Amino acid sequence: MEKIRSHKELKVYQEAYQAALRIHHLTQSFPTEEKHALTNQIRRSSRSVCANLAEAWRKRRYPKNFISKLSDSEAEAAETQVWLDFSYSFKYINEAIHDELYDQFEHIIAMLIKMSQNSEKWTPKQQ
Repeated sequence: MEKIRSHKELKVYQEAYQAALRIHHLTQSFPTEEKHALTNQIRRSSRSVCANLAEAWRKRRYPKNFISKLSDSEAEAAETQVWLDFSYSFKYINEAIHDELYDQFEHIIAMLIKMSQNSEKWTPKQQ
C-alpha cells in the first residue's frame, strides 16, 4: 500500500467530493425560493464532509482530534441525507437520484466509521 500524503488521496474524500459536486449541479435546478434554505443547506453540508476530512487529516497527530473531526464529517454526511429526503419529498429530485446519492452517503459514512474505529492506522506513531 502506498503512503497517502494528502487528504485528497483518501478514497472517502474523493467520493465525498464527487458527491458534493453532483449535489451542486442538481441544486442549480431547485426553485429560487429555496436558494437561501434547502439549496444552501444541502450544498453546505455536502461540502463540509470534505472540509472536515481535510481538517481531520491535518490533525491526525492527535488521535482524539482526528476522531472528532471524522465524527464531524460523518454528521455532515448524515445531515446531507436529511436534505436529500426533503429534496425528494418536495419533488426537486426523483427517487432514483435520491436513492443513489443517499446510498453514496451511506457508503461515505461507513468509510468514516471504519477510519475512526481503526484510527491508529491513520495516525503517525508517537515517539
